[in-house]
Amino acid sequence: MTKDLEGARIRAAEEHDAAAIAEIYNHYVSRSVITFEEEPVSAAEIARRIAEVRSASLPWLIAEDRGRVTGYAYAAPWKTRTAYRYSVEITVYIDPACAARGIGSLLYGQLIPMLQAQHIHAVIGGIALPNQASVALHEKFGFRKVAEFREVGFKFDRWIDVGYWERTF
Repeated sequence: MTKDLEGARIRAAEEHDAAAIAEIYNHYVSRSVITFEEEPVSAAEIARRIAEVRSASLPWLIAEDRGRVTGYAYAAPWKTRTAYRYSVEITVYIDPACAARGIGSLLYGQLIPMLQAQHIHAVIGGIALPNQASVALHEKFGFRKVAEFREVGFKFDRWIDVGYWERTF
């Protein structure tokens, strides 16, 4: 799938995108508490993760501008038990040099309708708190806060809370 919106091209991620995706993701791994991973992730591991998402028949999208990956978003199974098969967790990461340009909205604007077309019923977003930009993005797309877990992550010598936002179709 390819879509051009405001200069950004949204398309399905391919294995050759793994290095660019890893570069974006590893910025957050090493400099923020947005992800609870603490060690950089290789391009090969990102390629494995893309394949895993695809094997679950779920989308992994990238945004690119003039051939440069500027962000990505994907859906992954919420849990492995079969009764959860209509529930997914979504994730979005934006190249920090491209933040606040609406790329997250472009990605979610494509991802969420794809999930709805696949008869996904519940879409869940976990957000390390505080993160007003992510909260605003999820709420813009109709998600509502349903839970907050206190001090469930520990990174950079501090405890981190996680909130969960949900949208159902």
